[in-house]
Order: sequence, then structure tokens, then C-alpha cells
Amino acid sequence: MEKLNNQISKDPIRRQRQHELLIALIHQQDDLELMDSEALKLDCNGRSEKYDPALWLDRNQRVLAKYQALVSSSITLDALLDSECVQSD
Repeated sequence: MEKLNNQISKDPIRRQRQHELLIALIHQQDDLELMDSEALKLDCNGRSEKYDPALWLDRNQRVLAKYQALVSSSITLDALLDSECVQSD
């Protein structure tokens, strides 16, 4: 029971540490793009005004994958830091 209470009390600290690691990784990125939130605008004839839907979707998937990689990296770094603390105890 004590171990469970200790783990619950560490979760906010761990989440904060992961957040800080993620922010640090984002700051290291030179060309980090944002998702394109522009909805595709179709005219009466069903033609796109300014975007090819496939290119728009591919770009957003690529941007999302980059962010997912950054989040995974921050979680991995946090786990490594945590394992170092456990080994030194």
C-alpha cells in the first residue's frame, strides 16, 4: 500500500518533468511546423479552392508524427532519469 501511495505522489512530479523535457526538445527544433487547421473549402462544383486534400492530409500526418516522436523521446528520457535514480538508491 505504501508503494502505491508513493507512486501516486510521484506522478505529478513525473508529469512535470516529462513536460519540461518536451519543452526543451521543442526548443531545440529549428523548423518545427504547426498543424494546418484550415479546413478544405470546396466550391459548388466540388473543386478545392486552394489545397489538394491528399497533400494537406499528408503534411498534417507528417507534422503529427514529428510531435509524437518528441513526446516519445521525452517519456524515454524521463524513464532513463528515473532508472538512474533507482539504481543510485
